[in-house]
Amino acid sequence: MTSPAPVVLVFLDPTLPGGRLADASQPQLMVTDQGATRGDGVFETMLAVGGNVRKVQAHLDRLAGSADALDLVIPGQDEWRRAIATALSEHRVQNPPEAGAGAGDRDELVVKLVVTRGVEGATAPNCWVQVSPVGVGARRQRETGIDVILLDRGYDSDAAERAPWLLLGAKTLSYAVNMAALRHAHKQGADDVIFISSDGRVLEGPTSTVLLAHVEKADDGTSVKRLITPQLDSGILPGTSQGALFTAAKAAGWELGYGPLEPQDLLDADAVWLISSVRLLAPVNHIDGKQVGTPSVQKELTAELNELFAGIQ
Repeated sequence: MTSPAPVVLVFLDPTLPGGRLADASQPQLMVTDQGATRGDGVFETMLAVGGNVRKVQAHLDRLAGSADALDLVIPGQDEWRRAIATALSEHRVQNPPEAGAGAGDRDELVVKLVVTRGVEGATAPNCWVQVSPVGVGARRQRETGIDVILLDRGYDSDAAERAPWLLLGAKTLSYAVNMAALRHAHKQGADDVIFISSDGRVLEGPTSTVLLAHVEKADDGTSVKRLITPQLDSGILPGTSQGALFTAAKAAGWELGYGPLEPQDLLDADAVWLISSVRLLAPVNHIDGKQVGTPSVQKELTAELNELFAGIQ
């Protein structure tokens, strides 16, 4: 029997500037908390490397946007930053980083920010930071790639604008549908999912953003590389990793594009990835059993984008 991964938990507390350390192995929430009973809350998941959280500002901004969509009043960003620092410091005290070969991988941590509405009638939400190691599965999929299937999400690409109460662009705790989609994929022998809208547009993964690339030869013989993602106004979560990588890729000379994309566009691409903050770039090897691009080109482009992404703070 394996031991559970070490988790450090820090609750935001207005009376304690750095937050309140709590024992993650002991009960901390009321069973009537609406985050548990209704999935009524929001969250963010970030990656810390060597004790430094990547893209923290983008994640805090998105957390605030998600909270606003749910009419949740949450602590300010400085309070979140102090609680994050407390949690990371405590994790390093309890689990000193290892030295030697492979130590860089072992010094990766998942930093999660969570907000629940609290119990019925609560005057303020429950907010906390939790820090834990990155799972081996995420690292493995960065290297080996993934097989995905396409699934109908059940909404058309205009649903978010027409029905904002669906919260399609917010990162809420209501992840039951996303997890059900992943379980369905696993039963089909696949690793992950790309959602398609009911009107045939490529959307996103259950926990990731879709990227694809095309490489063409210009008239002067140079390579023109184009990185494309689905339209952000199609009811998908704005990806912090996608946004940061687009900025780095543009500076490196890549052309950028935003959908609309259809399933055939994925199969016609030279490479496709699912990108997220912890798993990072996961190359897509097959979609519905069909090979995507050319393995050698995929490997080359993945290495180039990984190098760009490594420089993002």
